[in-house]
Amino acid sequence: MLTCNPNLLIRDEESGYNKNLFCIPKHYEEDLERVFIPHGLILDRTERLARDIMQDMGSHHIVALCVLKGGYKFFADLLDHIKALNQNGDKSVPVTVDFVRTKSYCNDSPTEKISFVGEELPTLHGKDIIETGRTMKALLSKIKDKRPRMVKVVSLLVKRTGQSPGYRPDYTGFEIPDKFVVGYALDYNEYFRDLNHICILKENAKEKYRM
Repeated sequence: MLTCNPNLLIRDEESGYNKNLFCIPKHYEEDLERVFIPHGLILDRTERLARDIMQDMGSHHIVALCVLKGGYKFFADLLDHIKALNQNGDKSVPVTVDFVRTKSYCNDSPTEKISFVGEELPTLHGKDIIETGRTMKALLSKIKDKRPRMVKVVSLLVKRTGQSPGYRPDYTGFEIPDKFVVGYALDYNEYFRDLNHICILKENAKEKYRM
Protein backbone atom coordinates (compact mmCIF):
# COMPACT_ATOMS: atom_id res chain seq x y z
CA MET A 1 0.00 0.00 0.00
CA LEU A 2 1.30 3.48 -0.85
CA THR A 3 1.67 5.89 2.04
CA CYS A 4 1.64 9.68 2.04
CA ASN A 5 4.92 11.34 2.95
CA PRO A 6 5.02 13.67 5.99
CA ASN A 7 6.23 17.20 5.30
CA LEU A 8 8.68 19.48 7.06
CA LEU A 9 6.52 22.24 8.50
CA ILE A 10 7.90 25.79 8.53
CA ARG A 11 5.92 27.84 11.05
CA ASP A 12 4.30 31.22 10.41
CA GLU A 13 6.73 33.04 12.68
CA GLU A 14 9.77 31.68 10.84
CA SER A 15 11.53 34.57 9.10
CA GLY A 16 14.36 32.69 7.39
CA TYR A 17 18.06 33.55 7.40
CA ASN A 18 20.17 36.64 6.91
CA LYS A 19 20.95 36.72 3.17
CA ASN A 20 24.49 37.94 3.92
CA LEU A 21 25.30 34.47 5.25
CA PHE A 22 24.81 32.96 1.76
CA CYS A 23 26.07 33.40 -1.78
CA ILE A 24 23.52 35.56 -3.60
CA PRO A 25 23.94 36.78 -7.22
CA LYS A 26 24.84 40.46 -7.09
CA HIS A 27 22.06 41.42 -9.50
CA TYR A 28 19.50 40.20 -6.93
CA GLU A 29 21.10 41.38 -3.66
CA GLU A 30 18.87 44.45 -3.30
CA ASP A 31 15.68 42.58 -4.25
CA LEU A 32 15.64 39.89 -1.57
CA GLU A 33 14.49 40.21 2.03
CA ARG A 34 15.79 36.93 3.49
CA VAL A 35 16.87 33.42 2.51
CA PHE A 36 13.87 31.29 3.45
CA ILE A 37 15.07 27.75 2.59
CA PRO A 38 18.79 27.28 1.84
CA HIS A 39 19.82 25.24 -1.19
CA GLY A 40 21.55 22.55 0.89
CA LEU A 41 18.39 21.91 2.93
CA ILE A 42 16.36 21.67 -0.30
CA LEU A 43 18.74 19.03 -1.68
CA ASP A 44 18.73 16.97 1.52
CA ARG A 45 14.94 17.00 1.70
CA THR A 46 14.70 16.08 -1.99
CA GLU A 47 16.98 13.09 -1.44
CA ARG A 48 14.67 11.82 1.29
CA LEU A 49 11.62 12.29 -0.97
CA ALA A 50 13.34 10.18 -3.64
CA ARG A 51 13.95 7.38 -1.11
CA ASP A 52 10.31 7.44 0.00
CA ILE A 53 9.03 7.40 -3.57
CA MET A 54 11.25 4.49 -4.57
CA GLN A 55 10.18 2.53 -1.51
CA ASP A 56 6.49 3.09 -2.28
CA MET A 57 6.56 2.54 -6.05
CA GLY A 58 7.58 -1.11 -5.87
CA SER A 59 8.33 -2.42 -9.36
CA HIS A 60 6.11 0.07 -11.23
CA HIS A 61 7.53 1.85 -14.26
CA ILE A 62 7.72 5.56 -13.36
CA VAL A 63 6.66 8.09 -15.99
CA ALA A 64 7.83 11.34 -14.39
CA LEU A 65 6.00 14.45 -15.60
CA CYS A 66 7.60 17.81 -14.85
CA VAL A 67 5.32 20.84 -14.51
CA LEU A 68 7.21 23.70 -16.17
CA LYS A 69 8.66 26.14 -15.67
CA GLY A 70 8.87 26.42 -11.91
CA GLY A 71 9.29 22.70 -11.32
CA TYR A 72 12.34 22.06 -13.46
CA LYS A 73 15.06 22.38 -10.77
CA PHE A 74 13.21 20.27 -8.24
CA PHE A 75 12.34 17.73 -10.95
CA ALA A 76 15.95 17.42 -12.12
CA ASP A 77 17.34 17.04 -8.60
CA LEU A 78 14.64 14.55 -7.61
CA LEU A 79 15.36 12.42 -10.69
CA ASP A 80 19.11 12.55 -10.00
CA HIS A 81 18.46 11.05 -6.55
CA ILE A 82 16.10 8.43 -8.01
CA LYS A 83 18.73 7.50 -10.61
CA ALA A 84 21.35 7.13 -7.87
CA LEU A 85 19.03 4.81 -5.95
CA ASN A 86 18.42 2.82 -9.14
CA GLN A 87 22.17 2.39 -9.65
CA ASN A 88 23.16 1.64 -6.06
CA GLY A 89 20.10 0.04 -4.45
CA ASP A 90 18.86 -3.52 -4.17
CA LYS A 91 16.12 -2.89 -6.73
CA SER A 92 15.62 -0.61 -9.72
CA VAL A 93 12.68 0.54 -11.84
CA PRO A 94 12.60 2.08 -15.33
CA VAL A 95 12.02 5.83 -15.40
CA THR A 96 10.91 7.89 -18.40
CA VAL A 97 10.25 11.64 -18.40
CA ASP A 98 7.91 14.13 -20.01
CA PHE A 99 6.93 17.74 -19.51
CA VAL A 100 3.83 19.91 -19.32
CA ARG A 101 3.85 23.69 -19.12
CA THR A 102 1.25 25.59 -17.15
CA LYS A 103 0.53 29.29 -16.89
CA SER A 104 -1.53 30.43 -13.91
CA TYR A 105 0.19 33.59 -12.57
CA CYS A 106 0.77 37.20 -13.57
CA ASN A 107 2.93 39.22 -11.18
CA ASP A 108 2.12 37.71 -7.74
CA SER A 109 -1.57 36.98 -8.40
CA PRO A 110 -3.25 33.92 -9.96
CA THR A 111 -4.84 34.42 -13.37
CA GLU A 112 -8.44 33.45 -14.14
CA LYS A 113 -7.46 31.06 -16.92
CA ILE A 114 -5.09 28.09 -16.55
CA SER A 115 -3.37 27.06 -19.78
CA PHE A 116 -1.59 23.76 -20.55
CA VAL A 117 0.82 22.79 -23.32
CA GLY A 118 1.28 19.03 -23.67
CA GLU A 119 0.37 16.28 -21.21
CA GLU A 120 1.34 12.66 -20.56
CA LEU A 121 0.29 9.70 -18.42
CA PRO A 122 2.39 9.93 -15.29
CA THR A 123 2.73 7.93 -12.13
CA LEU A 124 4.66 10.85 -10.66
CA HIS A 125 4.52 14.63 -10.96
CA GLY A 126 7.35 17.07 -10.25
CA LYS A 127 5.57 20.19 -9.02
CA ASP A 128 7.28 23.18 -7.48
CA ILE A 129 4.69 24.80 -5.21
CA ILE A 130 1.03 24.21 -4.44
CA GLU A 131 -0.93 27.17 -3.13
CA THR A 132 -4.66 26.88 -3.84
CA GLY A 133 -4.30 23.54 -5.66
CA ARG A 134 -6.34 24.96 -8.56
CA THR A 135 -3.73 24.32 -11.25
CA MET A 136 -2.89 20.81 -10.05
CA LYS A 137 -6.55 19.79 -9.80
CA ALA A 138 -7.12 20.96 -13.38
CA LEU A 139 -4.05 19.06 -14.62
CA LEU A 140 -4.99 15.87 -12.74
CA SER A 141 -8.44 15.98 -14.28
CA LYS A 142 -6.90 16.01 -17.77
CA ILE A 143 -4.52 13.17 -16.95
CA LYS A 144 -7.08 10.91 -15.27
CA ASP A 145 -9.24 11.07 -18.40
CA LYS A 146 -6.52 8.95 -20.03
CA ARG A 147 -6.81 6.28 -17.30
CA PRO A 148 -3.23 5.86 -16.10
CA ARG A 149 -2.58 2.97 -13.69
CA MET A 150 -1.87 5.41 -10.86
CA VAL A 151 -1.09 9.08 -10.39
CA LYS A 152 1.01 10.42 -7.52
CA VAL A 153 1.92 14.08 -7.02
CA VAL A 154 5.14 15.27 -5.40
CA SER A 155 5.56 18.95 -4.58
CA LEU A 156 8.55 20.62 -3.01
CA LEU A 157 6.36 23.27 -1.35
CA VAL A 158 2.80 23.50 -0.09
CA LYS A 159 1.70 26.96 1.00
CA ARG A 160 -0.76 27.48 3.85
CA THR A 161 -3.32 29.87 2.43
CA GLY A 162 -6.93 30.70 3.17
CA GLN A 163 -7.75 30.19 -0.51
CA SER A 164 -6.85 26.49 -0.43
CA PRO A 165 -9.74 24.03 -0.99
CA GLY A 166 -7.82 21.41 0.99
CA TYR A 167 -5.91 19.70 -1.84
CA ARG A 168 -2.77 17.87 -0.63
CA PRO A 169 -0.10 16.19 -2.79
CA ASP A 170 1.03 12.65 -2.04
CA TYR A 171 4.58 13.76 -1.25
CA THR A 172 5.57 17.18 0.12
CA GLY A 173 8.97 18.65 0.86
CA PHE A 174 8.06 21.67 2.98
CA GLU A 175 4.83 23.23 4.19
CA ILE A 176 5.36 26.98 4.30
CA PRO A 177 3.42 30.06 5.47
CA ASP A 178 1.65 32.35 3.03
CA LYS A 179 4.75 34.22 1.85
CA PHE A 180 5.65 35.04 -1.75
CA VAL A 181 8.90 33.18 -2.40
CA VAL A 182 11.27 33.01 -5.37
CA GLY A 183 14.37 31.08 -6.36
CA TYR A 184 15.22 27.45 -7.15
CA ALA A 185 13.31 27.97 -10.44
CA LEU A 186 10.39 29.77 -8.78
CA ASP A 187 10.00 33.10 -10.54
CA TYR A 188 8.45 36.51 -10.39
CA ASN A 189 7.65 37.41 -14.02
CA GLU A 190 10.49 35.11 -15.18
CA TYR A 191 13.13 36.63 -12.87
CA PHE A 192 14.85 34.79 -9.98
CA ARG A 193 14.76 31.30 -11.54
CA ASP A 194 18.59 31.44 -11.53
CA LEU A 195 18.73 31.75 -7.73
CA ASN A 196 19.75 28.57 -5.85
CA HIS A 197 18.06 29.34 -2.53
CA ILE A 198 14.35 29.88 -1.95
CA CYS A 199 14.06 33.49 -0.79
CA ILE A 200 11.51 36.06 0.33
CA LEU A 201 11.07 38.89 -2.16
CA LYS A 202 11.02 42.52 -1.03
CA GLU A 203 7.82 44.44 -1.75
CA ASN A 204 9.66 47.12 -3.74
CA ALA A 205 11.16 44.38 -5.95
CA LYS A 206 7.63 43.36 -6.96
CA GLU A 207 7.12 46.85 -8.33
CA LYS A 208 10.55 46.81 -9.97
CA TYR A 209 9.80 43.64 -11.98
CA ARG A 210 6.04 44.08 -12.38
CA MET A 211 4.61 43.51 -15.87
